[in-house]
Amino acid sequence: MTGLWDSFRQQSRNVATIDEARTSPPPSVLAPVDLTDPAQVAAVMNIAARIGSILITNGTTSSDVRAQVHTVTSSYGLHYCHVDITVNTMTVHTIIGVDRRQPVSVFRVVNDFSANYHKLQEADRLIRSIRSGATPPEMAERILDDIEREYIPHRNVRFLAGWTVMGAAIAILLGGDLFMAVVGGLTSFLIMVISKILSRNDLPYFFHCAIGGFLATVPAVIFYQFAAPMGVTVVPSQVIATGIVVLLAGLTLVQSLLDGITGSPVTASARFFQTMLFTGAIVAGVATGISVADLLGVGLPPLETMLGTPTFSSALVRVIGSIVASSAFAVTCFAERPAILVSAMTALAGSAMYYVFLLPLGTGRILATFACAVMVGLAGGLIARRFLINPVITAVAGVTPFLPGSGIYRGMYAILNEQMVVGLTSLAIAVGTCMALASGVVLGEWMARRIRRPQIFRPYTAFRRAGRMTFEQIRRAEQVARARRRRRPAEGTRRANA
Repeated sequence: MTGLWDSFRQQSRNVATIDEARTSPPPSVLAPVDLTDPAQVAAVMNIAARIGSILITNGTTSSDVRAQVHTVTSSYGLHYCHVDITVNTMTVHTIIGVDRRQPVSVFRVVNDFSANYHKLQEADRLIRSIRSGATPPEMAERILDDIEREYIPHRNVRFLAGWTVMGAAIAILLGGDLFMAVVGGLTSFLIMVISKILSRNDLPYFFHCAIGGFLATVPAVIFYQFAAPMGVTVVPSQVIATGIVVLLAGLTLVQSLLDGITGSPVTASARFFQTMLFTGAIVAGVATGISVADLLGVGLPPLETMLGTPTFSSALVRVIGSIVASSAFAVTCFAERPAILVSAMTALAGSAMYYVFLLPLGTGRILATFACAVMVGLAGGLIARRFLINPVITAVAGVTPFLPGSGIYRGMYAILNEQMVVGLTSLAIAVGTCMALASGVVLGEWMARRIRRPQIFRPYTAFRRAGRMTFEQIRRAEQVARARRRRRPAEGTRRANA
């Protein structure tokens, strides 16, 4: 905490890595590579592609990845290159040479989409080091090798403990008491343990979601069946909704919408379809669990229409639950301690706006969600820039507690009970909530960038123009070369006669 306070008291000149990538050129490099050697140029582009793959894996939008890949290549003197990102593939292309032009391309496929914010922070620091001219290409390759091989101590314990605490906090957010928090934590632990076992056998993630949805109903059915004789109140819908939120947190629903909003429609469409496919698997798993419970004679009670407006005391409890849920999600993604604390502060700003101010005033939930996401993007962006933390961490962790798990369960429950209008309306509201979260985060992040970055500076127009080679230019270059070859014998003859 002392380190955070000392960092906060530093001069306010800290600028996030993405802001530097978008707004100012890299300084003169200490050891530029030979831009006429295809091997060295390809090696530089490969370093940039490897860094970009880490950013893509952790949910960075395609536009931000392109900007940071350009920063890496420009820092090594390669100012002109094309970067194309489509879903899980990246292509970096350039043309080198003056008299004789030669294309060079690097292609990379990103297969692993498991979030690891520790690697994201290491890649962020590497980009800053490369941009400052302190890291030559050979050292950058060694650092990337270390980042990819780095082992996190107590990885499984931290992963499962984070999901357990997050499940307990989500149960409180949905209106549960301490007992419901324990049940929610156990449900999340069960889901993630089974998912961890299944991942070792290379089972497609679709079945992880379906089995996880089924497992989300098992504790709800068991505790509801045996809680009444014990005099304990159990709300099965809260338990099931907790499991749905935990499963949704591992998907890229909000990130896919972020890609669409920031100008990458192809990538956004593919990720959105994949997310809808996995969400459908979750719904199918939950529906299967409810059907099995009905066959066993354990009918679940009707679902309440909507959560009530929280009182001031319950609002404070839910704010605390949101803070804990956001911090726990950052822990599950192996974020560093400063990033966890910043995620907690971001969730505090967003949840206070949502539960303490907007809902008590009677604001609609979609509008309140949008305003909350704007606050998450703005506060998280400002705080993350102060402590040099990647804003992706605070944005994703900050909106996780507000994912519409209860809305999805409400819609699915209504459809199973032949209430199609109510069910489709609830699912539409759930999708609208996700869109409000994504658009609000983008707007808040945009505001944070305008507050905490230098003026826009685009110095590479000449390099881009020089990198283009048309057929007319090639024809003229060939004419000049032939004229030079014809002049050389004539000049040799004149010198011999002299």
